[in-house]
Amino acid sequence: MAANLADFGIEEALRELGVKDINEGSSTGSDNFSNGEVIESYSPVDGKLIGKVKATTQADYDKIMDAATSAFKDWRTMPAPQRGEIVRQFGDKLREKKEALGKLVSYEMGKSYQEGLGEVQEMIDICDFAVGLSRQLHGLTMHSERPGHRMYEQYHPMGVVGIISAFNFPVAVWAWNTALAWVCGDVCVWKPSEKTPLCGVACQNIAAEVFKANGLPEGISNLINGDYKVGEMMTKDKRVPLISATGSTRMGKIVAQEVAGRLGKSLLELGGNNAIIVTPDADIKMTVIGAVFGAVGTAGQRCTSTRRLIIHESIYDKVKEAVVKAYGQLRIGNPLDENNHVGPIIDKDAVKMYQAALEKVVEEGGNIVVEGGVLSGEGYESGCYVKPAIAEAKNDFEIVQHETFAPVLYLIKYSGDVHDALELQNGVGQGLSSAIMTNNLREAEAFLSVQGSDCGIANVNIGTSGAEIGGAFGGEKDTGGGRESGSDAWKIYMRRQTNTINYTADLPLAQGIKFDL
Repeated sequence: MAANLADFGIEEALRELGVKDINEGSSTGSDNFSNGEVIESYSPVDGKLIGKVKATTQADYDKIMDAATSAFKDWRTMPAPQRGEIVRQFGDKLREKKEALGKLVSYEMGKSYQEGLGEVQEMIDICDFAVGLSRQLHGLTMHSERPGHRMYEQYHPMGVVGIISAFNFPVAVWAWNTALAWVCGDVCVWKPSEKTPLCGVACQNIAAEVFKANGLPEGISNLINGDYKVGEMMTKDKRVPLISATGSTRMGKIVAQEVAGRLGKSLLELGGNNAIIVTPDADIKMTVIGAVFGAVGTAGQRCTSTRRLIIHESIYDKVKEAVVKAYGQLRIGNPLDENNHVGPIIDKDAVKMYQAALEKVVEEGGNIVVEGGVLSGEGYESGCYVKPAIAEAKNDFEIVQHETFAPVLYLIKYSGDVHDALELQNGVGQGLSSAIMTNNLREAEAFLSVQGSDCGIANVNIGTSGAEIGGAFGGEKDTGGGRESGSDAWKIYMRRQTNTINYTADLPLAQGIKFDL
């Protein structure tokens, strides 16, 4: 596999994106302010060193913040439609580099090439959304209780938006935040995952190219690299009024406490423990397609991945048999080869977590129906390829209550009606994505009702995985409550101001108070 990288155009893609020769493993040169320790990026595809970046030191960070705060003063005064034009150009540049960036995403993160292309397409889509939004940043007008007065609300740019993203979507989540923040008049400082730093460098290079062509300062888009300590520089910094953080619930709680302690705002996209309810009226073929893609897509490393399949006892055996049969057809291998369905998981620490989960479910009384395991031999030299596994379990198992970021699917049987299934679905700490498979209108409406799914995303007859740009993305409970991307998610990136204008020669006071001079 490693010997055939040239066949997939990886070296060419990295050069096009400004990431230096894969064989040199050299510093990208894009992190101009970075003087810290070297971070090496290894591909889970073949275990090879892709390249290196330098971690951001405190001194580096302060220089970046000086550049960002300076750029904000000018950027905020540019009319929003003009900012939208810059975002449009950025989207067009992504179109030009879609293939190259998709390959880098696939090679550095391990998701399939088609998923890598899909992630870049999400970036393009959010740019299109943001361009339209740049002419629709609206407020409200309202009647005043005082004669000759007018009241309205308006939104202003917030300032520096700090973005902390995870490895599983190394470019799209940044774009979701950045495109909206930019049209709102904010500037951004981004800390990508230390597991996928080169994707961050590539995106920064593309953005810098657009800003330079328009005579704008690079400080509108900024990149910092490193582990959680670098992220803490932003979470503790009062100059960063909003922190958007994607990752585990544990991480999110730390970020939320730190940011709240300085009365800042946080937008949290945290863990998911997503379920598909399968009722007696479900279309079995659709169920299998949705469940399998949801469970094994991105090797089970999506926050919206399907973790639990809650199946009515009357069709349990039939659904189980169909899903198990489908798993037998999965092809695991190099994600750049489009004949394969499943690539590697991110690293060997993730492999250990995957193995521990399978051991734990057996200890708790579960039954493995599709055996997992780590693959070895030719094509699997990185040690990061695992078999998607299925286990029969109960919803109250400790391991089922926990989100395992790997391709492990739990089959859970329910009896009774859809409300019994909903109790199981909602009976976990997380509340991101959910789905029901049914052709019964009453069941579908019950699932979507106030007594139904408690998740931020609730789907009928599609799986848990995936989302459209037009709808706000996020979840409840331990998922953090944040919303990114479409709908009115733009408001989180702005500060709201209420204005009252008196166009008379008198000054009436509130509550009828008299204060004559």
